[in-house]
Amino acid sequence: MTMNSIIKLDSEALWAKVTEWSRKAGRGATRPVLLLWYVMTSKDTPKSDKMLILSAISYLVFPIDILSAKRLPIIGWVDEIISITVAYQKVCRHITPEMQNRADHLLDRWFPEYTPYELIEE
Repeated sequence: MTMNSIIKLDSEALWAKVTEWSRKAGRGATRPVLLLWYVMTSKDTPKSDKMLILSAISYLVFPIDILSAKRLPIIGWVDEIISITVAYQKVCRHITPEMQNRADHLLDRWFPEYTPYELIEE
């Protein structure tokens, strides 16, 4: 089984889990995950990077944990944060302005109440 067939096979289920997780996590936490998703689904991304992203996103959204967030609040999120951060740092060079725009537009749909911070002058 090739990497492309693995990604195609799991993409719908994984995307459903990403959207479910995103609505709970909020806009700020979701943006890097969406960018990783777009990098993973790009034809220009090397297979090894796709596999890294697939692993990190799957670990984030599926209910398997090394450190349980329910039993160890805050500490239980560390392993997920580390896996996403490592994947993001490794593949961020593949993020294009188009991917950023797609992520921002989707976030605007999912989180319409979001307002960017504004500086208030006194």
